[in-house]
Amino acid sequence: MDARLEQLLAPRYDRVRRHGPEKANEEILREMRERIAWYANRPQDEVEQRLEALEREWDIERVLEAKAASLSLVGLLLGVTVDRKWLWVPGVVAGFLLQHAVSGWCPPVEVFRRLKFRTRKEIDAEKFVLRVQRGDFRGAEIGHSASSEGPGWG
Repeated sequence: MDARLEQLLAPRYDRVRRHGPEKANEEILREMRERIAWYANRPQDEVEQRLEALEREWDIERVLEAKAASLSLVGLLLGVTVDRKWLWVPGVVAGFLLQHAVSGWCPPVEVFRRLKFRTRKEIDAEKFVLRVQRGDFRGAEIGHSASSEGPGWG
């Protein structure tokens, strides 16, 4: 399972991981492996609680969008009520969002990765492995992936 986890989370398939700080990427993956190993021997109700927590976890994209919207609104409010010079804030934030949309990277992403915010793919990978360990897919066949876009599981 560990090799498949590595393949699923390979940076070439995830723009944030590809452009994120390598040390932060490694630390996030190490912590995920430790959690998965710990939950492998936990009672089902604890695994269920972890899965519920993963459903509520904000991914890095959501954090970036929320912080950008907040900063833009503050800059706009200050620009209208205090001094027009504050209008540079929403402009810079919009530039960062555009850069992130095009490349998967912008300066705040490095900060958020160091703060251990994960990508949706990382969160989903942990959920998937916990569900496999719990036995959710017993009896289901795993077919070969015909996709050339991502890792095959067959």
